[in-house]
Amino acid sequence: MLEAAARTAAAPSPTADRARYDRATAHLDGPVAVVDLAAFDANAADLVRRAAGKPVRVASKSVRCRALLERALATDGFAGVMSFTLDESIWLARAGLRDILLAYPSADRPGFAELTADPELAAGVTVLLDDPAQLDLIDAARAGSAEVRVCLELDTSLHLLGGRVRVGARRSPLRTPEDLAAFAELVQHRRGFRVVGLMAYEGHVAGVGDDVPGRPVRSRMIRLMQARARAELAERRAAVVRRLRQVAELEFVNGGGTGSVESTAAERVVTEVAAGSGLYQPRLFDNYRAFRGRPAALFGQPVVRRPGVGVVTVLGGGYPASGAAGQDRSPVPYLPPGLRYDPMEGAGEVQTPLLGPAADDLLIGDRVWFRHAKAGELCERFAELHLIEGDTVVRTVPTYRGERKTFL
Repeated sequence: MLEAAARTAAAPSPTADRARYDRATAHLDGPVAVVDLAAFDANAADLVRRAAGKPVRVASKSVRCRALLERALATDGFAGVMSFTLDESIWLARAGLRDILLAYPSADRPGFAELTADPELAAGVTVLLDDPAQLDLIDAARAGSAEVRVCLELDTSLHLLGGRVRVGARRSPLRTPEDLAAFAELVQHRRGFRVVGLMAYEGHVAGVGDDVPGRPVRSRMIRLMQARARAELAERRAAVVRRLRQVAELEFVNGGGTGSVESTAAERVVTEVAAGSGLYQPRLFDNYRAFRGRPAALFGQPVVRRPGVGVVTVLGGGYPASGAAGQDRSPVPYLPPGLRYDPMEGAGEVQTPLLGPAADDLLIGDRVWFRHAKAGELCERFAELHLIEGDTVVRTVPTYRGERKTFL
């Protein structure tokens, strides 16, 4: 079934998609957010194919909807959740999800009190640590003797020119095999803690497209950087795992993200890969040579003004994504094709003018469909997602926000 879904990953025409989405949501007032289930399932199947037999842990930050997390986990090849806050981890575990890896350090004292007071809960949640002070914080918050399952994080950044140039996110301070082994020994000798895993997220490979439209030189430089980064990290990650296995029994070695599934899964020491953005396929993940996902999550804004020839105004739409500020953090008008922002206004909080020949075919009340720059952050703007099959909304499900959960 997965192979069949992967074979059908080619998207229908944008014109046909727009007609389907308009028909499916004709009874709804905008703004409205939808997920095309055929595209979502095809993307899930393709992530599994790319992982080549290694389980895919779904990144909840990139989904932020319990119903769709459960849908991904029901797909053969997916196993476990990668969460982003301790509060979220506990909420998901209480809701019945299992094998949750908290992928960021936490200072949530009430959360650690709840975790350490409940052995069953603690057995289903693994927390990420990279500093002895985090151990002290957890112990100070303890409300019970439940053992805390610990995952260590490896710094994946590429260092050039003797370390004077750094490429990659500033995350863990643990970089060398000895760094990791020394901290693992500290954790292992601390009562109430046990090292069970290693995580290494190579964001400069997994989250940076290597085929930027109209930028061939930049694309070539990115590919050269990523090739060097993959080779360096593969060697260092293998050495770290060998050294850690002398200190702790590792249950898993997690790595990668949507943009690096193939290369990360190919490393022998990696036991699972993480992915989430590839399920929705936001605009920042369009620029990869290795894969082409189908846009699955969109939001529609109604046309409320026609200020002149070649311009319409839609309600709202100014939903920027996190990260360094820039044009690539804005949503993009997607359907109908041929619309663009007014460079003097951009995407506005209350109204957004759109320019282009396609504007003249839009009437008051018609809908313009947008794609968000990043995946799960769209759900912070909407309380519910309308799930579409064909040209019908088959189910409406709450986002985290719709369940009154705003974890960050």
